[in-house]
Amino acid sequence: MRLPGTRYQEHGWEDVRKLLGAGSLAALRACDLDAVLAPARHAALLDDYTDALAPLLHAAGRAARLPGNSYGDSVGALAMTLLCELQARPAFWLAFATGLAGEHAKQGPFWRAAAGDALLRKKVNDMYATLRDQVDADNYQAATGQPCSANRIYTYRMLDTAWRAIEQVFAGWPGTAAQVAAILDRPADAMPIELRQLTSAARCRPEWVIRWSESLERFGGSPGPLHTRSKRFASLRNQPERIGALLLEIGEYEALSANADGAAWLHDAQAAADWLEDLDRVGAESARAAGAGVDAVCPAPRHDTVTAALAALAAEALPVRQAVCLKLLGPDDDSYPDDWRTGPGAGLPTLAQLAALGGMSVPTLRKRRNAAIDRLVGMVPAAQGE
Repeated sequence: MRLPGTRYQEHGWEDVRKLLGAGSLAALRACDLDAVLAPARHAALLDDYTDALAPLLHAAGRAARLPGNSYGDSVGALAMTLLCELQARPAFWLAFATGLAGEHAKQGPFWRAAAGDALLRKKVNDMYATLRDQVDADNYQAATGQPCSANRIYTYRMLDTAWRAIEQVFAGWPGTAAQVAAILDRPADAMPIELRQLTSAARCRPEWVIRWSESLERFGGSPGPLHTRSKRFASLRNQPERIGALLLEIGEYEALSANADGAAWLHDAQAAADWLEDLDRVGAESARAAGAGVDAVCPAPRHDTVTAALAALAAEALPVRQAVCLKLLGPDDDSYPDDWRTGPGAGLPTLAQLAALGGMSVPTLRKRRNAAIDRLVGMVPAAQGE
C-alpha cells in the first residue's frame, strides 16, 4: 500500500522487520538488559542499543540491499532510518523497556535464557511496528496537510488488505461462488460483472468490504476485522461513506504513483555489490567442486573489476544477460528480480524460451552467452600463483 509521504507500508516491510528483529537480538545481548529494571537507566540503555545495532545493520550485506519500497529505499536504509527515529522518539523505547520490566516481574530475567529470544523478538517487533505507523502518519500529515494518526494508518492498511482479499475471492469464482454471492448480496451462479470491475481499491464498494468481513466467519472460520470483539474497527461497520472515502484515497494514490512500478533502475546502485557476491560464490563453489585452490573457469573477482564487468553485461540484450545468469547461477537464485521469474517453477526461462524472447535462434543465443561469459572472465584477474 502506498500513501503520500509513507515509506513503511509496502512489501519490503517484512524484510525491514526481520532485519531489525535479528539485529536487535544480537545488539541486546551486548547490552546490560538489567537496566530495564531502573527507569533512570532507560535512556542510557537506548544509547547502548543504538550503538550496538547500527554497525550490524551496516554489515547486513544483501539482506540490507533488498528493495524496501517502490520509491527506491533499500531495506537497510529503511531499518537505519527507523533506528534513528527511535532515538528521536524515546517514548517508544521507554514503552518497550517498561514492557520488559513487566515480563521480568512475572518470570524473572527471561532474556538470559535461549528460550527468551522469542519473547524478546516479539517485543522488538511490536515496538517497531507501532513506531513505523507513527512515522508514516507524521509524514502523511506533512505531505498532505491533513491530520493523521497511527490508528488511521492502521485502518488504511486493513482496508487495503480487505479489498485485495475480496479481489482474490472474486478471482476464485466459480469455486468461490458462495462467498462471492455473500459479498455481492445476490446469486453468483453466472459470472457477475463486478468481478471484472474490481481493478483497484477505488473500484471496491464499501458494502462489499462490510459483507466480506461478515462472511469470513462462515467461509474462513474466524470473524472479519469489522466483526471481531475488538472495538478498533467496530464503528466502521456503520460508516460505509468513510470506508468508501478511504478506499478511494488508496486507489487514487496507487494510480498516481504507479509510474514508479517496475522501475528497476531505482535499485541499480545495489547491483555491483550483488554481482560481486554472486561471482565470488560461483568461483568458490567451482573451486570446491574441482578440488583446486582457484577455479580456472570463473575465478573470484576483484573489487576494481566489478564496474567494468557490469558495464560489459549491461551492453547485452536482456535475454543474453538472463542466459548468462542461467549458465552461471542456475534457474533459481535469490538475486533474480520477480519480473525475470517467468520460467518453469517460477525460475528463469529456459534457453529456448530466452531465444524466442530475444528473437534469435538457440545456437545464436548460446554463442552470444558464451562470448559474454568469456569477456566477463577475461576482466577478472587471476589469483597470485596461477
